[in-house]
Amino acid sequence: LSLLVLSIPVVATEYLVSSKKEFKSTVKSLEAGDTIVLKDGTYKDFDISFYGKGKKGKPISLRAQTKGKVIVTGKSNLRISGDYIVVSGLVFKDGRSPKGEVVSFRRSKGVYATNSRITEVVIDHFNKVRKFDRDYWVGMYGKNNRFDHSYLVGKSNKGVTLAVRLGDPNFLNNNHRIDHNYFGHRPVFGANGAETLRIGTSKYSLENSNTVVEFNYFDRCNGEIEVISNKSGGNVFRNNTFFESRGALTLRHGNGNLIENNFFFGNNKDHTGGIRVINANQTVKNNYMHGLTGRGFGSAFVVMNGSKNPPINRYHQVDNALIENNSIINSAHVQFSAGKSEERDAPPINSVMRNNFIYNDDLKDVFTTYDDISGVSFSMNALVNVDGMPKVKGLFSVASGLQQDENGIWHPDNPALSKVGISRDVSPVSLRDVGPAWYPKPLRIENVFAPRFPGQIINVSVGTNTLPKAIAESKPGHTIVLAPGVYDIDLEIPIVHPITIKAQSIGSVSIRFKSSSLFSLDMSASLKLIGLNIFGEQSGKGKYANSVIRTKSYKLRNYNLVLESVNISNLNSFDAFDFLRIHEQSFAETIEINNSVFKNITGNVLALNKETEDRGLYNVEYVTVKNSEFLDIKGHAVNLYRGGTDESTFGPHLHISSSKFVNVGINKDQPGWQKAVFLHGVQRTELTENVFEKSGDVTVNHTVGKPKTNISDNRFVGSPLPVIKELVRLGKPTAVLKNNVSIPK
Repeated sequence: LSLLVLSIPVVATEYLVSSKKEFKSTVKSLEAGDTIVLKDGTYKDFDISFYGKGKKGKPISLRAQTKGKVIVTGKSNLRISGDYIVVSGLVFKDGRSPKGEVVSFRRSKGVYATNSRITEVVIDHFNKVRKFDRDYWVGMYGKNNRFDHSYLVGKSNKGVTLAVRLGDPNFLNNNHRIDHNYFGHRPVFGANGAETLRIGTSKYSLENSNTVVEFNYFDRCNGEIEVISNKSGGNVFRNNTFFESRGALTLRHGNGNLIENNFFFGNNKDHTGGIRVINANQTVKNNYMHGLTGRGFGSAFVVMNGSKNPPINRYHQVDNALIENNSIINSAHVQFSAGKSEERDAPPINSVMRNNFIYNDDLKDVFTTYDDISGVSFSMNALVNVDGMPKVKGLFSVASGLQQDENGIWHPDNPALSKVGISRDVSPVSLRDVGPAWYPKPLRIENVFAPRFPGQIINVSVGTNTLPKAIAESKPGHTIVLAPGVYDIDLEIPIVHPITIKAQSIGSVSIRFKSSSLFSLDMSASLKLIGLNIFGEQSGKGKYANSVIRTKSYKLRNYNLVLESVNISNLNSFDAFDFLRIHEQSFAETIEINNSVFKNITGNVLALNKETEDRGLYNVEYVTVKNSEFLDIKGHAVNLYRGGTDESTFGPHLHISSSKFVNVGINKDQPGWQKAVFLHGVQRTELTENVFEKSGDVTVNHTVGKPKTNISDNRFVGSPLPVIKELVRLGKPTAVLKNNVSIPK
């Protein structure tokens, strides 16, 4: 009888649960092969702690009743531990994790998952409230775990999107697999700490992780210069697609890694990069890089200088690298010994670069070296259609065109180059190959002000509260058209999504406001103003310092501000009355001012200088001013600041052209600080064809990175010529100053 009972197979049980309480009581009794099915619905403030002891072929599973119809919101997260655990089909949306991770392969320190899988999970804009509150969206611990076919989009707070965590000596060589995931748009963060994927940390970088990252799609992952930060050894990155992602796949630490069969498509977007090589025994082969504009550490292909005896967290020398059969097409920069400095004084050694294909339509030799690279053996590298001889022995110039295969990839049409560049038997992973099939990929919205809902035009008549009412009723992308006349605004108007406010005809609308600010930007706000006259003399003193526009709180995500044909006048009812007043840690992706006038202002127009802790932070990525006038401004027209020594970001960028500055930066109450334009740490500056009359200094302080400054064809009438200061680099200033004219008063 005993033998008969033992021979009866245990039947796996499926439990349908519909509440947090029911889930918590059910999970305690699960056995190998059992499944919890979460009933379709929305679960708020749900700490999903899922654990058990499954077996190979008999995992303990948690799944949605219908994939994509179990929505987890509020303060929620998922933690798994045990052996052979599988979770699938959940959507994390409209909330944030109360812990350090949204999804974690551990329940607590030392309590890990092994041989487990999280698949077809969605994390959609599930961010902490404050931008600089750190978390990981996915933390991988333990051994032999898999994260696949999932969808991660919109991480805007600090921290890595997906991190493989080392540290426990029992869980090194962890053999994780990360595959077929959609890593969606990650907006520019404006500081270090915004990688999309990181494997390991500096402390454990000499250990092997042996993680495989394959068949993933990285879509506009723009957080910082390292899209992927590899900080351990023995990892494989293969068959991934990087689409318009600012930054590079970076072998920051760790040895013996393999990068093969990856595709990088920049489409000539700013700062799009490819691969950066550091450390020993790295293999980079059969990769494709096309239309990448990045320079420096974010170039299409970079081999770094290291240090001879660096601490664990600094740059180790490149040793025994193999770089072969890569194609680099219409990309701006290929750099060897990049980052050479007093500290980084060790060029690459014992390395090989062979059978690579480099092509540019403009005949430019994009190959640059910064140190002795005799430690690299170059052979059979085709530098196609270069105007002149290549700079490096082992690169040969050859005539060839391009031909496109059915998969859209370009190869040389010269038969002699059939074994040069990427092989013809690999294709890029596409959007349809990644993520859960049941959750749609986001629309590519290039213009945040584009309408996304029907009835995109709202016509407004003159009245005291007609404009605030229309804005309150608007949807993202709507345009509010104001009839001619004068609009008196009593209270500050909150903006919480992208919206355009325009005059029916340019100059026909005047807005007067009585509050300390006219507009406040919060949540997902962006604002475009067209053809308006805005007057500030009626503005009263309130809780906040006076401004036309202010950023409201830490909840504000990346915003955009555009002014076209706008007149801002008489911001003079109080001292230090600014046009734009920003909150610390606010970040604008773009500020554009076209054909506009700023007149009679006691404060600043753009004071973008709130990050003063000198940690590499800044407040805006791009500032563009064209065909505009700044008249009688006591403060600065632009004050743009990025301090510190961090090199993990690209900005800020400033472009001012065809504009006029008269009596700007002339505040006599601030001796020594009378500056029309003050730039500190700006990475790209362009000032062309402007007039500065009876105005303060234009001061540019160069700090870390490789700042590029061009100040040309400007007239300085009764105003000092520009002042350029090199605060880090020794020697002559690197700025280009030409055709600037100084005219006495």
